[in-house]
Amino acid sequence: MKYSQLFAKTLKTAPAAADTVNHKLLVQAGYVRQVMAGVYDYLPLGLRVLNNISKIVREEMNGIGGQEVLMPVLHPSAIWKQTGGWDKIDVLFKVKSRTGKDYALAQSNEETVTPLAKEWIHSAKDLPLAIYHVNWKFRDELRSKSGILRGREFLMKDLYSWHATQADFDAFYQTAKEAYKRVFSRLGLTAKVTEASGGAFTEKLSYEFEVLTDAGEARILYCESCDYCVNVDDIATYKEGDTCPRCKGDTLKPAKAAEVGNVFDLGTKYTKAFDVTIPGEKGEKVYPIMGCYGIGISRTMGVLVEHFHDEHGIVWPASVAPFTVQLVSLNTNDTETMKRADEVYEQLTKAGIEVLYDDRTDVGAGQKLADADLIGNPVRLVVSAKTLRQAQGKTGDKVEMKLRSEKESAMVTLDEAMEKIQTLL
Repeated sequence: MKYSQLFAKTLKTAPAAADTVNHKLLVQAGYVRQVMAGVYDYLPLGLRVLNNISKIVREEMNGIGGQEVLMPVLHPSAIWKQTGGWDKIDVLFKVKSRTGKDYALAQSNEETVTPLAKEWIHSAKDLPLAIYHVNWKFRDELRSKSGILRGREFLMKDLYSWHATQADFDAFYQTAKEAYKRVFSRLGLTAKVTEASGGAFTEKLSYEFEVLTDAGEARILYCESCDYCVNVDDIATYKEGDTCPRCKGDTLKPAKAAEVGNVFDLGTKYTKAFDVTIPGEKGEKVYPIMGCYGIGISRTMGVLVEHFHDEHGIVWPASVAPFTVQLVSLNTNDTETMKRADEVYEQLTKAGIEVLYDDRTDVGAGQKLADADLIGNPVRLVVSAKTLRQAQGKTGDKVEMKLRSEKESAMVTLDEAMEKIQTLL
């Protein structure tokens, strides 16, 4: 992609009303635009990041036997009334049609996925079953804030599973938790597995995956010596300074965190609501046990920015960056320099490396380099009159290579640069 042709460009300054790092940098760097509080346009760079996060999530969900579907965001009110959610869930967006019928915008999808699964669940032989989708969700938040960390419209992955026995569910529950750990590890994040209440979904204990950040709204107590973590808003058993109940070797410390995922044991709440049954060993009616497993795709994008940035801009992990390389051409009034920059762009692209090529001729070197830091792609390659001079009399043309996460740059051949880039992919 040539930057001169990119739909959205960077801004000189961050929006004055932005109160979090992710809001400031994602707007200034040209990833998103706010439509209203809690609702955003995702621009080409932002959509690429969302898609990269979703790709990792899909791979891990497929790896544990999940099958992807796509469910609607507009639901008839009848299914929400059948579960009691219509009157009990205060963040549910309710819409009335011109014909006077009531609808809900998806706050979650238990109400649509359970009747869908019922069509194919007839006996224990049909279980276990796990299906998921990646789609937009809606919450009627009274005070949406913190950029894309807390939205009224947000992108989620939801996986749902059904099991004939509690033991089978418990085994899959652990499998899903481990898959979640792999997802966040691949994203470069350490997510604390936090005990919390099930809220409107279930009376049973649930688990939230929290990433430590001052921009988060969750208050947690965690142990630095092991992975124990608890949400203090839901569970008042422990307080700051208490001995860790798991490892007994350290004390619990307070922190703010952002929830990026959750897993719930739904029990038989929804299978009973929609009369999903299988025959038991004696022919009796048995309600399968159901679980749900969510990951906030767009929220995770915001958390990544909160976690990976410096004073110059975003520092994306290679696994989710919109492009692997930002190629910058300097001395654009020099024909030889521009010709060489075009050649480097072509060679990188042919090698399957995704490149954002800053080919602008009306912008100075300082702004180009500042924009590269602000956008935050993992590798910056510069072609300039200086790199051409460095190449004279030596094997192979040089480029100036700098990793976004490092301060120093180096003159290398294009082959050396490509070899280094491949290790990041």
